[in-house]
Amino acid sequence: MTPSVWTPTRRRLADTALAALAPVCACVLALGGLAVWTATGNAGTPARIGVTDARLFLPSRGVPETAAFFKIINAGGAQDRLMGVTSSDVTEGISLSSHRMTTGGAAYRWPTESLSIPAGGTLDMSPHSSDVTVPAAAHWAEGDLVPFTLHFEHSGRMEVLAVVVRPGS
Repeated sequence: MTPSVWTPTRRRLADTALAALAPVCACVLALGGLAVWTATGNAGTPARIGVTDARLFLPSRGVPETAAFFKIINAGGAQDRLMGVTSSDVTEGISLSSHRMTTGGAAYRWPTESLSIPAGGTLDMSPHSSDVTVPAAAHWAEGDLVPFTLHFEHSGRMEVLAVVVRPGS
């Protein structure tokens, strides 16, 4: 018996071309999509963080802690996370927390490791959403500026001055 030799026929060549056509089309389509995504400025744009409206509630007499609030704007194309907050005025005990509602409508604070800032979005801290829990310092007065350092996962550190305000103002 003699070994059979493969001979290119029209049918075999057409089948081979059709089999190669699907992956080639998929690659061209993917490459075109990536080129459009890059050309429109969406590829590789890092988070661009800005902080406004930094407030620290004036501590109530006899209450061991208070809250700081920041409006964090991310003008970039990638999300970032607030990982922690420090202050030269407070040596320890600063923590991040989010606020939750019970079925009875009461709010409570829930400690959290980080707070997300979406790409092109805002983290607007308030007594109804999230805050930075801060041990109270007796020397703070309304209008004082308290330094904070916000630590972000991708954007590094940002120095911010928070103004001391009365709750509700």
